Amino acid sequence: MATRSRPPAEVLLEQSRTALSWLRALDEEALATPSALTGWTVRQLAGHLVFAHATLRESLARVSAERPLPVHVYVQGYRPNADRIADASRSAAEVDDVVAALDAEVERCAEALAGPLPAVALGPRGPIAGEDLVRTRIVEVVVHSDDLSRSLPDHEPVPLQRLALATAVRTLTGILAGQHPGRSVEVRVPPYAAVQCAVGDPGPMHTRGTPPNVVETDPVTFLRLATGRVPWSEALGAGRVHASGLRADLSAALPVLS
Repeated sequence: MATRSRPPAEVLLEQSRTALSWLRALDEEALATPSALTGWTVRQLAGHLVFAHATLRESLARVSAERPLPVHVYVQGYRPNADRIADASRSAAEVDDVVAALDAEVERCAEALAGPLPAVALGPRGPIAGEDLVRTRIVEVVVHSDDLSRSLPDHEPVPLQRLALATAVRTLTGILAGQHPGRSVEVRVPPYAAVQCAVGDPGPMHTRGTPPNVVETDPVTFLRLATGRVPWSEALGAGRVHASGLRADLSAALPVLS
């Protein structure tokens, strides 16, 4: 089933406000709970959302005349800067009321997103198309919404808005295909995406129709695989991934960002 089109800015703000509404219901004890991410508390995850929105707003204000980097290249700058990003996120969480800080930052982003997006913005990792930059933030907010839900399993999960989840999956499958170009494996994440890529020894080049190697999984499992929340072997062993063909193994390609 196709999802109706809406501007990425609207999709981002809808999921951001959904996560914010969920966080508002937490008390200080819940915010101090260790999260599903090792070394992070729920409060620090909220701080990362503050940081993600702030850097989006600041980047959109830096219009660039440079040629934009493809998303799959841009996100390769995340991993080398992981410690700096974590430090900035934890710093953002040290305010008295991190939920209020996130509320304020989301509204500042809404103001920044009210007008046309720049064709190219200078993001923290280099020049990137304005819409692509917003899509990377949709991935961030969707992934961390899922992290929050996993962190407090006794609470109702953060709703993942359909268009936000669809955008995140399509962005991540596009990154996978960009980082591993080829046509030996088809990766299906119904109902949102299907891409072809090549991982490891591709064997004979496949040129027509569906490749003989097919990987299929659900959107949330792919989200977790692509961002390092769950290892390939665990998802495969649990039956969350169906892989057919001798080369239907994405363990060497995942995660695409973390």
